[in-house]
Amino acid sequence: MTQNTTDSNPRRKRAKGTAQTKTLGPVDDLEPHVRSDWWQTLFNSLYLKTDADLLDDMEVTRKETDLVVSILGLAPEDTVLDLCCGQGRHVLELARRGFSNVEGYDRSQYLIRKARTRAQKENLQVRFREGDARKLPYPSDTFSVVIILGNSFGYFDSTLHDRKVLEEVFRVLKPGGRVFIDAVDGDYMKKNFQPRSWEWLDRKYFVCRERALSSDGDRLICREVICRNDRGIIADQFYAERLYNRESLFELLTASGFSIPTFHTTFSPISTGTQDAGMMGQRILFSATVEKSWPLLQNAESKKPLNVVVVLGDPRKEDQVKPACVFDDDDFETVNRMKKALADIPYMKFTFLDRHETLLEDLKKKAGKTDLVLNLCDEGFYNDPTKELHVPALLEQLNIPYTGAGPQCLAFCYDKSLVRGVAREMRIPVAKGILVTGDSDVSRLSLSFPLLVKPNSGDSSFGITQKSIVHSREEIFEIMKETREKIGSDKPFLLEEFLPGKDISVGIIGNPPFCTVLPITEEDYSAVPENLPRICGYEAKWLPDSPYWKIKSVPAILSEKTEKEILRCCLALFTRLGCRDYARFDWRLDAEGRPKLLEVNPNPGWCWDGHLAKMAAYTNISYSGMLAAILEAAKKRSGIGTSVKVELHKKLSGQISRKSPAECAAEFEEEVEAKGSIESETDRKRNIFSGNSETIQAL
Repeated sequence: MTQNTTDSNPRRKRAKGTAQTKTLGPVDDLEPHVRSDWWQTLFNSLYLKTDADLLDDMEVTRKETDLVVSILGLAPEDTVLDLCCGQGRHVLELARRGFSNVEGYDRSQYLIRKARTRAQKENLQVRFREGDARKLPYPSDTFSVVIILGNSFGYFDSTLHDRKVLEEVFRVLKPGGRVFIDAVDGDYMKKNFQPRSWEWLDRKYFVCRERALSSDGDRLICREVICRNDRGIIADQFYAERLYNRESLFELLTASGFSIPTFHTTFSPISTGTQDAGMMGQRILFSATVEKSWPLLQNAESKKPLNVVVVLGDPRKEDQVKPACVFDDDDFETVNRMKKALADIPYMKFTFLDRHETLLEDLKKKAGKTDLVLNLCDEGFYNDPTKELHVPALLEQLNIPYTGAGPQCLAFCYDKSLVRGVAREMRIPVAKGILVTGDSDVSRLSLSFPLLVKPNSGDSSFGITQKSIVHSREEIFEIMKETREKIGSDKPFLLEEFLPGKDISVGIIGNPPFCTVLPITEEDYSAVPENLPRICGYEAKWLPDSPYWKIKSVPAILSEKTEKEILRCCLALFTRLGCRDYARFDWRLDAEGRPKLLEVNPNPGWCWDGHLAKMAAYTNISYSGMLAAILEAAKKRSGIGTSVKVELHKKLSGQISRKSPAECAAEFEEEVEAKGSIESETDRKRNIFSGNSETIQAL
């Protein structure tokens, strides 16, 4: 708060260089001058000047962050909220250390702008929001940890408001979650505060401070008179902080619902520039735990299951992507396994729609009774891959929440050249390449071989085979001619440098910053004959008799630097392109081991033996758990119902099992190799063609 006592006569002009703000002069009692909402206006550019000796000291920030990480045993996959984050120094430090699910929240619009600017400058993927700590905008059971650091607790004039903050923290923490509070040491401060002090902030600014205890002795009142040597007094401001001690903070945490309030230690920052540390001088560090049940476990029998409609490709229609252009036994088995996996997810009732001729009408009939659509129609509307975006567009029109990317994201990512342009704009490395349209004269292009020739639009590796690796212009013409006979003569192609390094994929489930990055995988070509190019194309995904069918996905072994750079880029692209709930990013290393982006796949393959399921299996997440995690991400994003946890909780939280990724990978590959018919062919076809009213109720 700044007290302004400027001249009320508008006709009287100030002389150049005189004070912009006049002081109140001596006051007998500081307390009456403290506004109840002083924190609304105090945290501005002057705040960063008066406290710069601590706030800008990276060593202090690192030590404080070290304490939090050590005491709480934080792991990079934890979802962390930095409440009252200020300019974001702690949450940004966590992001620098590889924490990807972190967010900052503060009341000061100015400080939030500063935090966003710093995050952007350092290319850190941290979300910042502005708002009141007593009314947090997050769903219940969102975070595993909430931290309140830098003496940012106890600003209100009543302990009831402090309790309201903690009750909100309790609400947004998951069962078993923890709060960590770094607050002024009240007992120490009452005995050791400096009644008066002054210090130079830099060569132009200095500040004079007065301090006194409040009338009840529970708060420390502080007055700051800030001066600039060429302007005089520029601010005269008053504020107050509550002086909690170990006993009172323990009682407040307990009254707010927390369990096991624990005092850890006192902390006194030592900064090279500290003169008057004030209420930052000595602090007490406390943590407490949330002991509550997941909402659905409190009274599961009274909970109404969510109605989920699953939209699939139409097995009655031709599908040009599939080898025989029709759904075959493998497709029926894939759908059947998916249905069985969904049946293991509790508190959801699933209905399946796959007849595209009546899809719009069927969705209209179910609109009022549908809580969520699980959009698994990656074949596209009427099995046309160019119309994959039409299904979410219909759902948008009907105002039905659904899983996965929206129409715009699907349109963007279907155009590989467009994604390359966005990546380059974001300074994300891509393979060298050029877009070739129908009227392009390839013979005039300056090219370096070998090249990968692929359709600019499409998915499922359609149009990409071993012949797509070319070593001459003649081979370019041949493969383009052959592919255009399948996809159309007007379709453009991408000519990209063929990268000889590791062929890797990154899977993400959730929505940043609350997401799980699955283990990075690479393609193992060791079983492929040496004379064949190392490419995972159409043959590897669709032709069991091809040598490429022997390609296996295994956990990737990358340097820490390379892995961090890839993950940073994937999270940035996820947000920039509008991916939602789950996505996959394909990369390849060049001859020097440098990663280059190839493609972004929103709504990637969901089948039980696909890349995403393999990545999940490497952390011992079941196929059912993977599907449940996608549904959970969509529910949280859309604000639907409560979270399905129960026995799936540990798997959905991304915890690594006791088995190593390699062991999980081996088990998964054995299952794939030994896969057999779950039921007879007749039963499979009866299941898949059983109509639009088939329902699984998993309770």
